[in-house]
Amino acid sequence: MAWNEPGGNNNDPWKNRGGRDQGPPDLDDVFKNLFGKFGKSGGNGGSGKSLGGIGAGILIGLIVVIWIISGFYTIREAERGVVLRFGEYYQQVEPGLRWAPTFVDSVIPVDVQSIRDKSSSGSMLTEDENVVDVQMEMQYRVVDPFRWTFAVENPEMSLSQSLDSAIRYVVGHSTMDDVLTDGREVTRQRVWEELQAIIEPYNMGVSIIDMNFRDARPPEQVKDAFDDAIAAQEDEQRFIREAEAYAREIEPRARGQVNRMNEEAQAYKEQVTLEAQGEVARFEELLPQYERAPEVTRERIYLETMQQVLSATSKILVDSKSGNNMMYLPLDKIMERQQNSSTPRSRSTLEGLQMPVLDEGQRSRNSSPSTGLRGESYREGR
Repeated sequence: MAWNEPGGNNNDPWKNRGGRDQGPPDLDDVFKNLFGKFGKSGGNGGSGKSLGGIGAGILIGLIVVIWIISGFYTIREAERGVVLRFGEYYQQVEPGLRWAPTFVDSVIPVDVQSIRDKSSSGSMLTEDENVVDVQMEMQYRVVDPFRWTFAVENPEMSLSQSLDSAIRYVVGHSTMDDVLTDGREVTRQRVWEELQAIIEPYNMGVSIIDMNFRDARPPEQVKDAFDDAIAAQEDEQRFIREAEAYAREIEPRARGQVNRMNEEAQAYKEQVTLEAQGEVARFEELLPQYERAPEVTRERIYLETMQQVLSATSKILVDSKSGNNMMYLPLDKIMERQQNSSTPRSRSTLEGLQMPVLDEGQRSRNSSPSTGLRGESYREGR
């Protein structure tokens, strides 16, 4: 039979006598009854006093043990601890197992080895009044835990605002072409330097590790036109590289041709000089013979000169006084014989001058060069 059923002898565990369902008693009443019993036992002579003192000592000891145990903490290898005593900076602790009195000291661990990153993006106006969408990312590390914690109220937000300010300042003093194409590296470096200048007076205890230019693009409305412009600039750079390669290829060849032409000119100069010197020597050697027989020498020189001149041409003039009869002349045979029998003019002249002087009759027969040439031509024609 259940305790609350009729005839259950009112076996209510909450002692609700009289059949009134009042629910469980309040906890405050339970604790009051408990402390009242302890008070009564303390008032019953010496045994009660000793029991109360032992209980209080055990409670105080337990509280002290809990307070000591709660003071132990651990600083990880990548962290440094900033210790505050009653809210004021006390010291900085290294990694390891540490103890600090609870409710007296408080410890703020700060990661000083991890590389943190922060990005910024937005639409910005350039110097030439164009709008570009820029995305940049900064990597930094905390080097001074105390300055990072207390130099500014919110270091993360301050650093983000400084990055935004640096990017907008640099982009606002740059042209759109510099930001989008060739000047990206210069823009990145300028943003880095500007950010350093902004955060330096605050002494936030951070070090900028790197600055990455993630993206820079024109607005979507003009993206196609700028893609064409970028492609044209890439083609320009490719053509420049091809031209430089062609120049490097053709330049050694041209220098070789220049050197060859210089050598040929030098050789021609030496050849002309030597020929002139030979002519001078020949005339100096010919002078004594000319002084001995000037007429014979002149005729000999004239004949050999005409022979040399006429041997180089395919035209032969025949002076015929008998009429206008056409004569057949084997020109090919004449030219071949003249080429085979041609000798250097200087040596033949000297050899002829060294021969015995001809008599007057022979000189008269050889006095006319045209007569001798007509006779020779006539005989060859026959």
